[in-house]
Amino acid sequence: MALARRGGIGRYYDINGWLFVAPALGLIALFMVYPIVWSLWMSFQSGRGMMMKFAGFANIARLWNDPVFIKALTNTMTYFVVQVPIMILLALILASLLNNPRLVGRAFFRTAIFLPCVTSLVAYSVLFKGMFAFDGIVNSTLQAIGIIASPIPWQTHPFWAKALVIIAITWRWTGYNMIFYLAALQNIDRSIYEVARIDGVPAWARFTHITIPLLKPVILFTTVISTIGTLQLFDEVYNLTEGKGGPSNATLTLSLYIYNLTFRFMPNFGYAATVSYVIVVLVALLAFLQFFLAREREK
Repeated sequence: MALARRGGIGRYYDINGWLFVAPALGLIALFMVYPIVWSLWMSFQSGRGMMMKFAGFANIARLWNDPVFIKALTNTMTYFVVQVPIMILLALILASLLNNPRLVGRAFFRTAIFLPCVTSLVAYSVLFKGMFAFDGIVNSTLQAIGIIASPIPWQTHPFWAKALVIIAITWRWTGYNMIFYLAALQNIDRSIYEVARIDGVPAWARFTHITIPLLKPVILFTTVISTIGTLQLFDEVYNLTEGKGGPSNATLTLSLYIYNLTFRFMPNFGYAATVSYVIVVLVALLAFLQFFLAREREK
């Protein structure tokens, strides 16, 4: 009766529900909402620590007159345009091959391709720096089989340094996308392929007209998460170039530039926060564009 007079048992459970989720909401507010709001406020400041002062829109105006920012933005977009399609396509091809039940050693290859995703980042960076050194195993092998006449300067030439980063990212994260494709392929009803085979549909046509359309949701998902990861690229570049983004900023990304602005090279917290919101805007725009294009294709 007391519960009824106070609003009934529904209100009792409502209060208990809010009490149950309150700790989680508090942590989200503390570690997500507060940093987002504070960083937005910082983007209108200049300097660091107690020396910060209100700068209005000066940081935004500074972006387009900052050659290092332009270089970092160009590099980041280059990684997005080149690396994401390669990684998505390669993951789809590998998943299609591993989906063949007649493939010998299928479990071994699946594990081997996915293993780089869970490998220690430091270990994998050291491995890559050694393999792609001027006298490393990659150059030695390419010279031995006659593909190149002289060693490639993977870590000292701007073009080849950028190519090395793309190779490293692709090698590390292709297996992650492959797992999604492989799971989706194994959930496709095999009778669909059997009917198409009986009707004389060739293998390539079955892949393009049956497999690809059925994988569209997974392709969209992996494209979006790969886009977000590439635009936030930091770890691989930091470890391969010792935090410098060299040579001559050829591999510098927006995330690494934010790190340098915050902790190195005359730190400016306000300007670093402004650059971080460039990444936020890019991620939002590209994700929206990808969802929009996917919806238009469905129509």
